[in-house]
Parts: sequence; structure tokens; C-alpha cells
Amino acid sequence: MKKVFTYIKESYDELVHKVSWPTYSELTSSAVAVLYASLIIAVVVFLLDLCFQNLMENLIYPH
Repeated sequence: MKKVFTYIKESYDELVHKVSWPTYSELTSSAVAVLYASLIIAVVVFLLDLCFQNLMENLIYPH
């Protein structure tokens, strides 16, 4: 049981004293970058899906 308490104490000490936490502005800029990247990837996947859908429809049910 002593090992568990030692582990918890060392983990807390590391989180408080050794981890560098981002500032609010760094956090918001990172969140905005992730949002834009996600939107771009979603649009690319949507366009690829649309292209493959049209390709498959033309192969299966040609006009």
C-alpha cells in the first residue's frame, strides 16, 4: 500500500512542478487550429465520397 501512496505523491509532484501547462491563448489557438484542420478534412472526405458515389453510379447504372 505504501507503493501506491508513493506513486500518487510522485505523480502529483510531477504534474504540479514539472509539467508545462499551456496558457489560455496557446490553448485557444491550438483549439482553433484543430477545428480548421477537422473542417478541411471533413470537406475533403465529403468531396471524395461524392466523387466515388458518382463513379460507382456511372459504373453500375450507366445513363
